[in-house]
Amino acid sequence: MKKVCFFDTKPYDKLYFDRLAKEYGFEMVYCESKLNEKSVVFAQGCDAVVAFVNDRVNAEVLQALDEMGIHIVAMRCAGYNNVNLKAAQGKVRIANVPAYSPYAVAEFTMGMFLSLNRKLNRAYNRIREYNFSLIGLLGTDFYGKTMGVVGTGKIGQVFIDICLGFGMRVLAFDPFPKEREGVEYVPFETLCANADMISLHCPLTQESYHMVDEAAIASMKDGVILVNTSRGALVDSSALIEGLKEGKIGAAGLDVYEEEGDYFYEDYSGAIMPDDELARLISMPNVLLTSHQAFLTREALENIAETTMDNLRQYFAGESLRNEVSFTAKTERAEKTEK
Repeated sequence: MKKVCFFDTKPYDKLYFDRLAKEYGFEMVYCESKLNEKSVVFAQGCDAVVAFVNDRVNAEVLQALDEMGIHIVAMRCAGYNNVNLKAAQGKVRIANVPAYSPYAVAEFTMGMFLSLNRKLNRAYNRIREYNFSLIGLLGTDFYGKTMGVVGTGKIGQVFIDICLGFGMRVLAFDPFPKEREGVEYVPFETLCANADMISLHCPLTQESYHMVDEAAIASMKDGVILVNTSRGALVDSSALIEGLKEGKIGAAGLDVYEEEGDYFYEDYSGAIMPDDELARLISMPNVLLTSHQAFLTREALENIAETTMDNLRQYFAGESLRNEVSFTAKTERAEKTEK
């Protein structure tokens, strides 16, 4: 029976992975710690590692795994920007879950837009204090407004469907356009200048790092609503805070944050927040910040567990690893993007 070390374990993870462990013939070793240079020692004696979005799969960790005889890391997520793919070459193979539930993230994203536009989070807090005033809760119709969608992969496409259902005009930006009726592909700068609302659905790469920076925000419409349910570092947090302070950005929904690895998925309610930028964002009444939960539906967790387990089964059976990600493949995609 193959032994799998599972890092950054939460109760909902165990619920779905335990259901499949016997079926796949794996013994699961659950660790609450995130994977990093210090915690990698917990994988000693195991045959594989399962990691998540905020685990640190850097060169030092990969070297340690290689020395332990562990040559497969199954990411139970789509993103792998926290993995040093170059360091993994020839030592540890990496597999991910490219699609678990685009509906989960797309629906959550629209929920954020609706909440910010109609001030549902503020209204909820008011009512709990028996404040029934409507002053300051004015919103706008979505019908006829322009939504800018950055990244039109599986999640972006589902989100576009939702926007079209609201009767919105959709502008899109993606290096690899998927032409479809009702969607106009434009350069990123044009999207920023013309969208009433902007939603980010792209991976984090060298090209997309801080794509929403001071210059991009300055080019946006006054009062734009920005939502990021993709990767935190797509947005320059300092520039975002300035945009919110100046009123350039009317509201922001963040399910991700560029320094989230130290805080998200943990309970810090009894501590003083040491991250000044995160504390500032949380304090703003026009910011809705959640803890990277857009993926969290029953369907998504089932799909994540099944795909992760099947990735491991393929590896141990010596089959082709369908969801393998590698430095070579990543480089090829980057070159195509530049062209």
